[in-house]
Amino acid sequence: MEDYRIIADEISADVEAGRLRPGDRLPPQRRFARDRGIANSTAARVYTELVRRGVVVGEVGRGTFVRAGKPPLETALAEPGGATVDLELNFAVLPEQSALVGKALEPLLRDDVLTAALRPGSVTGSKQARDAVAGLFAKDGWTPEILFAGSGREAIAAAIAAFVPMGERLAVEAITYPVVKALAGRLGVQLVPVETDDAGLVPEALEAAHAAAPVRALYVQPTLHNPLGSTMDEGRRAGLAETVRRMDIPVIEDGIYTFLRPEVRPFAAYAPERTVFTDSLSKRLAPGLTTGFLAVPADWTERLAAAVRSGGWVAPRFALEAATRWITGGTLDIVERAKRLDAAERQRMTAERLAGFTLRADPRAYHCWWELPEHWRAETFVAAAARRGIAVTPAAAFAIVPGHAPNAVRLAVSSPPLETLGAALDVLAGLASGRPEDAGVD
Repeated sequence: MEDYRIIADEISADVEAGRLRPGDRLPPQRRFARDRGIANSTAARVYTELVRRGVVVGEVGRGTFVRAGKPPLETALAEPGGATVDLELNFAVLPEQSALVGKALEPLLRDDVLTAALRPGSVTGSKQARDAVAGLFAKDGWTPEILFAGSGREAIAAAIAAFVPMGERLAVEAITYPVVKALAGRLGVQLVPVETDDAGLVPEALEAAHAAAPVRALYVQPTLHNPLGSTMDEGRRAGLAETVRRMDIPVIEDGIYTFLRPEVRPFAAYAPERTVFTDSLSKRLAPGLTTGFLAVPADWTERLAAAVRSGGWVAPRFALEAATRWITGGTLDIVERAKRLDAAERQRMTAERLAGFTLRADPRAYHCWWELPEHWRAETFVAAAARRGIAVTPAAAFAIVPGHAPNAVRLAVSSPPLETLGAALDVLAGLASGRPEDAGVD
């Protein structure tokens, strides 16, 4: 029997030589198996290998296509790229906020204060820091213990490491934050995709996944989900809380965008005894000023603290001192209120410039999910946008199961100036209204 990797090598060579062009569709797996005289199972392994190598991408209900370029699915969402207009990363920094942030730092620059701030940090921080951050999150009697990490990503990594041993299973939404995919790979954790609907993660689907093989924890984004933009309603949150209690599993709640919906109770308020709420300053203030927070049940404090320490993820003391001053001095509140207005204006502009297309977005979010017209494929559209200096993210970056990505892209609208954003959206609208062959990427 011909080894599936040899066949994958041949297909890859055809792509490299131009015999298969970007956007070309591979035959259905059964026909591919018949044409090659191989078993259907071997054909499936060939296609899986090609997806793994980044040679092709599968789209639900449409087939398997040669990539229009090999996008770095995880790194694309971790560091800025070289695009003229970046609609790939969300890093909102308002023009007026630097003066506010700088003014709040002035007391830290006194010799005596700075000397103390330059000493080693700790995962528990100071009482003032814990009280300040607890005040950001406390709702309806939910008053968690607070721990600190260097960033929101480090807080998530610590929570995963604390609850999911190497080789075990972590349940996540089927479309999720790409950094969690990368973290799971580095921690040796298997991700289990769970079905979602318009209201968010489906509790019955979580129970079914757990019944098939036990999961050790759940990672979930209940407020302004990235990339889908959905927010769980109270009924769904209450139902999910009952489900995780029956399953007796911990929940890692990613609250990075909750500041844009301050009226929404976090999921942790529905299941406070088993939820670790993670957040940071990266979106609230700026990515260069990030400090990560973990709001944890009291019984889990030492377990989570040990995970932060062992990972080397303790927040620097200077950063924590600065964060405390931004919170207690009112700077953070001013910036957050300004960003809520800014996000609403950007969503209004996006809806106006992309009117007539299928968008999923919360009017208060900094991102939207664009289900592309039938004649476009996500990878081809991303390549066409990149040729025009605009970076957007294909759905494949968020999909847990390779080859099961919707035909969609995410637009992160927080970074460019408004005038630049509007012009970029007009370009994308023109692209989507035309056909790939007109854009030179057929």
